[in-house]
Amino acid sequence: MKDASADFSALLVRLQAQALRLASARAETLRLERRDPAQRWRRAALLWPLFSKG
Repeated sequence: MKDASADFSALLVRLQAQALRLASARAETLRLERRDPAQRWRRAALLWPLFSKG
């Protein structure tokens, strides 16, 4: 049986990585919205930050 604290730590790391991707995508979306509103809809990584690679 696995250690519950190790499982929780792994979950926490994954959630933190997702939160970082979402925050980065949101910041980039806001930056593009101010500069060129149509451009933000042309980037798949900003539309689906949790499903894109990198």
